[in-house]
Formats: sequence, C-alpha cells, structure tokens
Amino acid sequence: MKKKPNQLTKQEYIHTLDLLYTAASSLQERDTVKRFLRDLLTPSERVMLGRRIWIARLLLAKTPQDEICRKLKVGPNTVCRVGKWLEDQFPGYEKAIQNINKEMDKRAIMREIKDNPLGYAARKKKYPLYYLLFPEPKPKKKYLS
Repeated sequence: MKKKPNQLTKQEYIHTLDLLYTAASSLQERDTVKRFLRDLLTPSERVMLGRRIWIARLLLAKTPQDEICRKLKVGPNTVCRVGKWLEDQFPGYEKAIQNINKEMDKRAIMREIKDNPLGYAARKKKYPLYYLLFPEPKPKKKYLS
C-alpha cells in the first residue's frame, strides 16, 4: 500500500494529488473536515500536521526559534524546516495561517462576549448599527499559544 512519490509515474503522481486536493477543497464545514482528516490520517499524523501549523503561526508572529523549541518541545531542525516552507515561493502556508488567525480572532471575540455579556464586544454584536463608526474590538487574548 505504501508508495513513495518517486515510485509513481508523473501522471499517477498528479492524479493522486489532484484527488486529494479535490476531496479536501470540496469540504466546507469544520465538522466535515474534522471527520475527513480523522478518517484519512492516523492520530500521530494529525498531531504532527497540527504542530507544524502551530510552529508556522509562531514563526509568522516573529517568535524566536529557541522559544518555539522550548515551548513546543521540538528540535531546531523541525522549526527550520517549517521556516523554509514559509520562505518558499508558494503562499500556501501563509494563506492558511492568515485564515486561521482570522478564525481564532473571531473565537476570541465570541469567548469575550460569553465571558462579559455587558462588555464592548457584546454590545457591538447586539447593536451593530450603533457602533458602525467604531472599529472592530480586538480580542484581549490572542490564540498564538
């Protein structure tokens, strides 16, 4: 079952990746994506991919490499490898991280509304036209850690 990429013909390689990308892009809801990845990947593969994304977010937030190594208990080679992928000319990682950051900010605002129903964020959500001229409240806690 296990095939290395260099064991496939170019056409088989392209077709295989096209199937994967098409399947992943056809999923729209978070729960559907979650079930898809759970069925497709082993638990250790899911954790490994998640940690790479975590490292990428920290690198894009200008967190020092030694702090990332200490915080996530990963080797410097892992951080360097993710850093090289980020420096690559293909913007896949950056685009995904930008979307993740937007989603995490939304979650932080929703948590802030839940924790403080009389606060600024809750009032702005309840009365959006009244606060039309004010900028969106920044979440108190960022989801970087």
